[in-house]
Amino acid sequence: MDIYEEIARLRKEGRRAALATIIQVQGSIPSYESSKILIRDDGSIVGTVGGGCVEAEVWSVAQDVMREEKPRRLHFNLNQNPEYDEGLVCGGSLDIFVEPILATPTLYLFGGGHVSLYVSKVAGIAGFDTVIVDDREAFANPERFPEATETHAGPWEETFPKLKTNELSYLVIATRGHKGDLGCLRWALGQPARYIGMIGSKRKLIEFAKILEGEGVPREPIERVHSPVGLEIGALTPQEIAVAVVAEIIAVRRNAVPSAPSMAYKPKAHHTT
Repeated sequence: MDIYEEIARLRKEGRRAALATIIQVQGSIPSYESSKILIRDDGSIVGTVGGGCVEAEVWSVAQDVMREEKPRRLHFNLNQNPEYDEGLVCGGSLDIFVEPILATPTLYLFGGGHVSLYVSKVAGIAGFDTVIVDDREAFANPERFPEATETHAGPWEETFPKLKTNELSYLVIATRGHKGDLGCLRWALGQPARYIGMIGSKRKLIEFAKILEGEGVPREPIERVHSPVGLEIGALTPQEIAVAVVAEIIAVRRNAVPSAPSMAYKPKAHHTT
């Protein structure tokens, strides 16, 4: 199996992996420079970097690399630690670079209004695929959002089943009214998305929380919602609000802020619909 073809397949499916490559060799080792092993998110592997304890440690580190989304460089001295080569006692040393393989993150924008128009553009520049969803065709089409990967127009309940979210999905709710926001939030809370944000005031989220809890929705997923959405940078215009929203999403993606906000987290921007 070709490792690069497998990487492309995993990324298309929205899955995680880690690629480990021998980048430096001194002396004799049980493999060769540029050898690679791909560790999938289910623990299975493709390729090898020599087997034995070296490979076992690489596999273990790969789990952290996938979770943290940050690369690691490992050094193995086979002469000082002969158990690394399973008794071959090659006597050399090697460095292995382990890097995360991630699908392109996707931002789903519910509502194709003036704020979403700029959020989509900024997110695209930041490396996100964007998917636009609105119940009005005039506000969700390729002409209005040329940078978007997908646009969906139609009744919310008919559109939701078409959306394939995963742990690399980010959801921002900014429809034209409270009814649309509530319906989208109700659906979003059942998704595996990394981030859920909703435009509006904190009071609005409190009101929605009461309604949803009355319907039997647990409090824990509601507490994951970032609302008001976006970092507090004093944003006023749609363009500035877009920067604040995407900045918060990037911060969550890079683990700079919690994916689930808390009262002690930070002040929020008070945007209204």
